[in-house]
Amino acid sequence: MLNRRTVKIFTGLWVAYALLSLPAWVGPAFLQEISSHIYLTPIWAVYIFHYLGVPGLLEHGGACGWSLCSPTATGWALLIVFWAGVAWCVAGGLACLTLGSRARADIAPPRAGR
Repeated sequence: MLNRRTVKIFTGLWVAYALLSLPAWVGPAFLQEISSHIYLTPIWAVYIFHYLGVPGLLEHGGACGWSLCSPTATGWALLIVFWAGVAWCVAGGLACLTLGSRARADIAPPRAGR
């Protein structure tokens, strides 16, 4: 699954995410709201993992009163590994889907009886 096509698509996904979330920081005011949603959506995953019972992801064990606790270093590491894995799987799937039919026949598993 590690080939040039997968790496190019993986890089393209990360660059697209960075460009789409960039207006949240430096863009015009009318783009900041939608861009903020694009930027924050992956970060919410740490709160979902905390809700599902994964310990050590949020500061103070998730008990920060009325505000949201920020992720710990473990939480940030989990987010990066999780979303990099999701992006890699999507890139691998897209790379496989964009292969020509001749190339697909070369990587297909052999059939029984042949």
